[in-house]
Amino acid sequence: MRVYENEKQLVKVVCNACGKELLVENGILKEECIHVNHDFGFFGAKDGESEKFDLCEACYEKLTAGFRIPVERRERKEML
Repeated sequence: MRVYENEKQLVKVVCNACGKELLVENGILKEECIHVNHDFGFFGAKDGESEKFDLCEACYEKLTAGFRIPVERRERKEML
């Protein structure tokens, strides 16, 4: 969950799974976080809906650890 001041400045990020408040300084998220913003298309129960959420790194690891097919991981050479 993200909270913005004046709809522009990021002031707060909370993990939707565990409720942990992540560190935000001067509008910049200073902890690793997975942000999902998904618009559902056709042919499903959520046609036309949009959902968004944030997961801290620990909750992301717990979620993906339960996947039947593991997440594809690779090391990046550059980080922008």
